[in-house]
Amino acid sequence: MENWIIRGGRVLDPATGRDGVGDVAISGGVVVEPGALREPATVVDAAGLWVMPGAIDMHVHLREPGNDEAETVASGCQAAAQGGIVTLGVMPNTRPPLDSPDEVRRLLARGEAAGLARLAPCPCLTRGRAGRELADLPALACAGARAFTDDGSTVPDEGVLREGMRMAAALGLAVLDHALDPAARGYLHEGVKSAALRLAGIPSSAEFLIVERDIRLAAETGCAIHIQHVSARESVALIRAARAQGLRVTGEASPHHLALTDADIPGADTRFKMSPPLRTARDRDALREAVRDGTISVLATDHAPHSAAAKARPFAEAPNGVIGLETALAVTYGILVQKGGMAPLDWVRRWTGGPAAVLGLGEPSLRPGSVADVTLFDPARRWTVQASRFASRSRNTPFEGWLLTGLPVRTFLAGREVFAVAG
Repeated sequence: MENWIIRGGRVLDPATGRDGVGDVAISGGVVVEPGALREPATVVDAAGLWVMPGAIDMHVHLREPGNDEAETVASGCQAAAQGGIVTLGVMPNTRPPLDSPDEVRRLLARGEAAGLARLAPCPCLTRGRAGRELADLPALACAGARAFTDDGSTVPDEGVLREGMRMAAALGLAVLDHALDPAARGYLHEGVKSAALRLAGIPSSAEFLIVERDIRLAAETGCAIHIQHVSARESVALIRAARAQGLRVTGEASPHHLALTDADIPGADTRFKMSPPLRTARDRDALREAVRDGTISVLATDHAPHSAAAKARPFAEAPNGVIGLETALAVTYGILVQKGGMAPLDWVRRWTGGPAAVLGLGEPSLRPGSVADVTLFDPARRWTVQASRFASRSRNTPFEGWLLTGLPVRTFLAGREVFAVAG
């Protein structure tokens, strides 16, 4: 295995609080003291770059099996590597659903074969994601589950969810919830834009009332509950209050909800159709503040690839979802750090220690002895989003044509270089 010295970069390691120019050395797949290398090493000049633990995206849809046209495990892992992301929390809404130990093992085998990112399976809480009967949670945990979720929908039956949370708590794993009332039948946020486009809207209450229920059940069961892709300011307030009470409640914000509002939707453009929908500027601003102050401790893409044909349907018929693996670090860096004044160390923490804590993974670090998952990020590189150049099989990004600042330029997975930007 190749030895590396990453020289002269700004080292950002939230696990140790390190923020300063220095060297990072890699040998045998782990971080070592630079002076400990006794064999030749490849030197990487990191002057002007940020050197950080590899990012974790705990909310990703890889579509295989069942919709390989939109994404495969291999293409999704390649997109992750190009985006500076080394670990993927994989959602279960495939065909068949990820609801059995055999499906979990098959997913992990596909990830091993791709060899470009580490997979953290998040299989179904209920059989077939139907919300009626719990999956075999202990068996799924033994097969490698890192959390349980029916992502794409919440569990509507409170009794089933309560029992699932009790069992997950006993297994020491979190429940991740797509907190949106299944009775909501709209297509974008209920407001001026939905009225202008004459499309049914989804009110914020469809989210925050489910968040309220989830927090109450977390208090009853002792289960760690994670609210996925928070979109409403009322949800932020509920999560903040729950955390102040010491409850095991976390939340995530997605780049598109931090960057955009429903006012930004250019007509009936399905690249801007997602669940939950883009909401108002007040909601967006509340999310940004919650990420900055740590109320929302996780950044995650909800990478949801779809084929061009699927997204070409009329707005009401097209599937929800946008891709994000290859734009996530740049979009969030620009909004939160470059323009929002967030400390770089905190921004890195939202992409590393925050999701690791929810998934029960060891906190990523660049201290000697740590697994050498490393991302090199150029905070000054300007580039234009061109989905046609993505590694992902899908092109459904709302950021097409955006001029972004900040680019992952090199990614290491357990000491092995899995991506280096050309030029």
